[in-house]
Amino acid sequence: MHDVRLAFRQFLKSPGFVFTVVLTIALGIGANTAIFTLVHAVLLKSLPVVDPNTLYRIGDKDDCCVNGGFMGDDGDFDLFSYDLYTSLRDNTPEFEQLAAMQSGGNEMSVRRGSALGKALRTEYVSGNYFTTFGIVPYTGRLMTMSDDVTGAAPAVVMSYTTWQNDYAGDPSLVGSTLYLQGKPVTVIGIAPPGFYGDRLRSSPPALWIPLAIEPVLEGNTSILHVRESNWLYAIGRLKPGVQIGPLQAKVSNTLRVWLSGVEMYTRNGGKEVIPKQHVVIVPAGGGIQNMQQETGKGLYLLMAISALVLLVACANVANLLLARGATRRTEISIRMAMGAARKRLIRSMLVESVLLAFMAGLVGLVVAYAGTRTILSLAFPDSPQLPIHATPSLPVLGFALLLSLGTGVIFGIVPAWITSHSDPADALRGTSRTTKDGASMPQKWLIVFQAALSLALLVSAGLMTKSLRNLQHQDFGLKTDNRYVVHFDLMGAGYTPTTLQPLYQRLEERFGSIPGVDGVGIALYSTLEGNNWGEGIRIEGRPEPGPQEDNGSSWDRVNPQFFKMMGQPILRGRGLQESDTPTSQFVAVVNEAFVKKFFPKEEPIGKHFGVFDMKYSGAFEIVGVVKDAKYQDPHQKMRAMYFRPLTQELKVEEPNAKMAEGRSLYANSITLHFSQPPSNVDELVRRTLADIDPNITINSLHSLEFQIGDNLTQERLISRLTMLFGALALILASVGLYGITSYAVARRTGEIGLRMALGADRGNVVRLVLRGVAVRVGLGLAIGIPLTLIGGHYMADQLYNVKAWDPASLAIGIAVLSAAALVAGFIPARRAASIEPMQALRIE
Repeated sequence: MHDVRLAFRQFLKSPGFVFTVVLTIALGIGANTAIFTLVHAVLLKSLPVVDPNTLYRIGDKDDCCVNGGFMGDDGDFDLFSYDLYTSLRDNTPEFEQLAAMQSGGNEMSVRRGSALGKALRTEYVSGNYFTTFGIVPYTGRLMTMSDDVTGAAPAVVMSYTTWQNDYAGDPSLVGSTLYLQGKPVTVIGIAPPGFYGDRLRSSPPALWIPLAIEPVLEGNTSILHVRESNWLYAIGRLKPGVQIGPLQAKVSNTLRVWLSGVEMYTRNGGKEVIPKQHVVIVPAGGGIQNMQQETGKGLYLLMAISALVLLVACANVANLLLARGATRRTEISIRMAMGAARKRLIRSMLVESVLLAFMAGLVGLVVAYAGTRTILSLAFPDSPQLPIHATPSLPVLGFALLLSLGTGVIFGIVPAWITSHSDPADALRGTSRTTKDGASMPQKWLIVFQAALSLALLVSAGLMTKSLRNLQHQDFGLKTDNRYVVHFDLMGAGYTPTTLQPLYQRLEERFGSIPGVDGVGIALYSTLEGNNWGEGIRIEGRPEPGPQEDNGSSWDRVNPQFFKMMGQPILRGRGLQESDTPTSQFVAVVNEAFVKKFFPKEEPIGKHFGVFDMKYSGAFEIVGVVKDAKYQDPHQKMRAMYFRPLTQELKVEEPNAKMAEGRSLYANSITLHFSQPPSNVDELVRRTLADIDPNITINSLHSLEFQIGDNLTQERLISRLTMLFGALALILASVGLYGITSYAVARRTGEIGLRMALGADRGNVVRLVLRGVAVRVGLGLAIGIPLTLIGGHYMADQLYNVKAWDPASLAIGIAVLSAAALVAGFIPARRAASIEPMQALRIE
């Protein structure tokens, strides 16, 4: 306590020093705590359920959403059909409960009474879902196995957040009827606050629906009993004492036995592949790790970058403490001459450092809170129900506390050690004249260390910025300006395949008549919305592809105007036409990548291909080739893709194929091309659609540029934060260089005065000071360049069309750091050159 009181007295004597140190360290601690808040919430936090450590998932990858795991390259099954799930559940008594949940999620139209419908996120789950997680209701009851049987009254459970935000916490909602996709369902209960489901995602489910009523809601497009449709994840709670290895082998064997009984998996060489099929059982205390797998590397990269910023801040503060220690040499010498032990002096100075760090930690929490809110808004825009909060939790507070303690020791131990080992006799004699650079060796090397880390951060920022620019400004193969995308739900509005064609005609006519609209594109899914439909291709006249052969192609349904509206030209043949009706020849327009993959040395126009089975291999005639464009993922190369008319339905027999064809008839989007977008686009679009049919629920309305940019959220976040951290490190390094140069000039005042008295001009003095700056920065660059190359190697998988060793980024980083160092060194050098010789000698 004596040391604490002494430290505070020292702080009161030099408030400017305390303010500088606290602010410098607060920025470093705040940045790290903000990033750790996100890392903890996304990567380290368990589901808010009972005993999450006993939860395990059958499967370890994100293969969302349909048919994932079907004869995968490595045989790793991660998704299961409903029949396969029930087989696993009934044959694995090692699980106390084994629950199933939909791998994707739907936006469904929900209406209460006569109110207009709203789009809510839904998820199909098994009846034992809440029992498996040990969840109790906030009010009402949660679903049980009795709700998940054929013929049961349709029931749903609502999330607490949706109940509060969309229904104002109305207690009468429990037990009332909602119309889901136009079908009546009963809200039987509200899930507890904080429960967001089986995985972390930007849009958690608003409603959980029993699997058994999927056929009621989906009608002819139901996939519940389609044995070949893999669309469910499986999570269970293990019984005590169960060993994972033997259980994994047992479940894999059950999988292979089941596959052997399904004709789709055994035909055309499939029997030889079935023995390779297996599952991987992994801990599921954190839920299904989709978001973790997508964002993990990026978050750890940000954590490493923010740690480098903190190290730069620590080096800066250590330099300040070394300079301050030099000014206290006389005080320290007197204390040592009076008998103070060196150990006691080190402890006293360490207490000062730790107190400064704790003060900085408190300020850093404020910085962290504001920083976390900013990061969340950048990382998850347009996600108001994201289950991550900026308020520091106990683990985050503990992290900040330990970081403050560690920081205090790191930046305080070296200055305390050096100051306590100074020679008391020299200090008491008052010797301060020097003919060398007045900075101590540790101070010089701390500047070198700062320069090296700053270069690494600056080049990292350059790499990420260049990568983001390449992603944003790549050739997508289509035009994006003045285009707006409307997503809606036609199935929920009660449309059937027979009523869709006249609806599409009305949509084209009504939206096309809006002043300023140059084109109306209707599609099964719009470009780069995060959706993809894909099937294996069968070419007429060729043998059926084997189970391991790459014959996949993405596809979409579009109206005849779509290609022109998107600026995607037809290169050969023709596009889709109004004459391509359900009763005419079934046609398809393919892209260049499709031609390269399936007809590399043939003329594709007039060729026939099909999907699902060889009996349909001649179903579609290729009538045109369209320019390549990206529809699925801006990070990937152009995919093979074909386009079909909106209403040509292939008559198929297999349940899986019948389901896919039926669902694909329902377009989910309209893209509007305006010559000049009006200011009231949102109101105009909503009013027009309501005039066509008020029962059609709009799920979202954005510009196409916004929709494409939504694919680059993580890259934008990393790029902006890396730039911010790089700038912060540069400022800290520049301030440190300025401070140590000013301190060295002050210590050499007498020497500089003597030099000028002997004839040295101002240029000689400026060069003398800047020489020392150049040496330190040069050493920093010599260390920083290899460090930068190593960092670039670890960042390589986060970059797009940028080499890990990018000469331009490295050159710019070196130039920026050198310029900042020149400015930081020139100011004290110019001040040194202004010293009056006689005044300097008189002071000496």
